[in-house]
Amino acid sequence: MSEFKKTVFPAGFLWGGATAANQCEGAFDVDGKGISVADTMPRGKDRFSIIASPDFDWEIDQNKYYYPNHLGIDHYHRFKEDLALFSEMGFKAYRFSIAWSRIFPKGDEGEPNEAGLSFYEELIDECLKYGIEPVITISHYEMPVHLAKVYSGWKNRELVGFFENYSKVVLNRFAHKVKYWMTFNEINSAMEFPALSQGLIASSGAQDYTNRFQAWHHQFVASALVVKIAHELREDIQVGCMQIYAPLYAFDSNPVNQFASQLKQRAFDYFTSDVQVRGYYPSYFNQLLKEYDAKAPEIEDGDLEILKNNTVDYIGFSYYMSMAINDSNSEKSDPTSEKSDPTSGNLMQGVKNPFLESSEWGWQVDPLGLRISMNDLWDRYQVPLFIVENGLGAKDEIEDNGEINDDYRIDYLKKHIIAMHEAVEDGVDLIGYTPWGCIDLVAASTGEMSKRYGFIYVDLDDYGNGSLDRIKKKSFYWYKDVIATNGAKLE
Repeated sequence: MSEFKKTVFPAGFLWGGATAANQCEGAFDVDGKGISVADTMPRGKDRFSIIASPDFDWEIDQNKYYYPNHLGIDHYHRFKEDLALFSEMGFKAYRFSIAWSRIFPKGDEGEPNEAGLSFYEELIDECLKYGIEPVITISHYEMPVHLAKVYSGWKNRELVGFFENYSKVVLNRFAHKVKYWMTFNEINSAMEFPALSQGLIASSGAQDYTNRFQAWHHQFVASALVVKIAHELREDIQVGCMQIYAPLYAFDSNPVNQFASQLKQRAFDYFTSDVQVRGYYPSYFNQLLKEYDAKAPEIEDGDLEILKNNTVDYIGFSYYMSMAINDSNSEKSDPTSEKSDPTSGNLMQGVKNPFLESSEWGWQVDPLGLRISMNDLWDRYQVPLFIVENGLGAKDEIEDNGEINDDYRIDYLKKHIIAMHEAVEDGVDLIGYTPWGCIDLVAASTGEMSKRYGFIYVDLDDYGNGSLDRIKKKSFYWYKDVIATNGAKLE
């Protein structure tokens, strides 16, 4: 990948950062907030296996586990301090989510919680005070746990109405102040782990892909209804879908692996965006159902028309890594052999790519893959793209002089920004870039604070001990220069 002499981005490019309510706000039971699915997730690298276990029931057991999302980084009480730091870096945009259970504690109430709305009003106004464009995710892995327990999550059609009501409330309240919205965070993640985005666990049928496809259909309809509501409220409003995107390379030139890669990419990278961007189910849908041994979802009269007439305005996506796919039965390419070691990351499963390095948590680092991803999405859909998550989770150490020299993070981000610029030079229409965890927060996959992404260090350990003080890392000053020069200064 060649290094550009000038990596200047288009005028108005939205540089910023991203967080999620459940990972940073804390205050999990304050001011009328209800319990969300994220509030029931314990700390530790085995949190996903605990949630996937047959006896998991969404209950909180503080005698057995520590729940880091309950405190987060106390952004709920410290957002003004955090926004001031974002402003000092020069943020043009701040992507955050609204906690559904802060607005509707159970999710199925008729009237919203005013205290929750008032909090987000203050947060939005604080952004605007600094000239920072709010970018809001309406549902980011934090549905009210009541909807998961009583209604079995998104496989239940009633959630469409509950989500429509919730979205109407926040859009009516904030659309005149907020231009950029996204409906569901990483909606395609349910292909691998449906608990977070669909509220499905073993007892509610998570292992049956029929339920996952039914849940997706309900989310597609709900998302399209939100697009309709938003467009009726404000002419220039932009509502996007949001997904994980990762290039899924064939492990080798064996046609078996080439085809396996194509199938996996259709299922994971394209299916949800095909429906939300194009407005209809793709031609390979029946084959996809067959591949996952699933029955077709129940589709009510009028649903397909809703999907067709209310497509999203842009694609928001997270990019962290790529994955290699090996489905060959040959000895040389067997997934258990030394030449094809299994690996995972960001809810994906595959094999290690021998051409790539990996992070401390095993996520394969692939800057060129970002350029490939952007070109793939642009060529397929021809709608603007928005990179709303990207970053390196790593352990940071405070040196004796108080400095945090995270050169490894700077190197990761610099290489991805160069790749991003090259894709823009290729002709891709890119709205902005909001690296993930711009301030350290609770990691979704492990519930750890020690897996840090931020430009700002938060003094908090994996068990909630610490002052919560905010400390600027070396990357803070580096990113400030990147934004000030619109991408020109990367060294």
